Amino acid sequence: MARTKLSRLFPIVAASAGVLALSACGSGGTTNAASSSTPSTTASPTTSASATTAASSPSSSAPAATPPAQPADNGLCKAGDVTLSLGQGDAGAGSVYRPLLIKNKSAKPCEIQGFPGVSYVAGNDGHQVGKDAFREGTKGNAVKLNPGQTAVADIQFVNVQNFDAGTCQPTAVKGLRIYLPQETASNFVPTDGTACASTKIPGNQLSVKTIHTS
Repeated sequence: MARTKLSRLFPIVAASAGVLALSACGSGGTTNAASSSTPSTTASPTTSASATTAASSPSSSAPAATPPAQPADNGLCKAGDVTLSLGQGDAGAGSVYRPLLIKNKSAKPCEIQGFPGVSYVAGNDGHQVGKDAFREGTKGNAVKLNPGQTAVADIQFVNVQNFDAGTCQPTAVKGLRIYLPQETASNFVPTDGTACASTKIPGNQLSVKTIHTS
């Protein structure tokens, strides 16, 4: 009877042990699977910094700015290259003739040719009075001025008292505005006097001849 009872207990114990083993294996497998399937949410600092640098860096292929071209020196005398003055005059029939002296004060030679632009100016603002000087004669040859050399253009100043005052509109002037040939900047030559403000006088109050050597 004792052997019979023991033989019946062995299958029950074995079955219980199997159930416990399966429970232990099942529990361990679930924990490992859950742990291994969790994704990493931490971004790589190296990759993030590289991306930021690449996005903010300017393109190295952008063209460099080109400086503006400088005007070429054509060798002509400019307003800043010369000093202007009026020489002693000779009186004529109702006019005075005075040479406009053009001296090269620069350190380099320059060339000048043709008629200077001449007009009377007045007031603190230097506004023009009357017409530009009439150009008398033909255009002369080019004159080369070395440093310190002087060229001449003869100017005729008409006595405006020869004109009817109502037509002339006499106006006090402070001097002459002079433009060298092919130059856009001007020079001022002081000489007090009286000029006609009207542009309808019967004649020319100023006349100028071509530039020549002194």
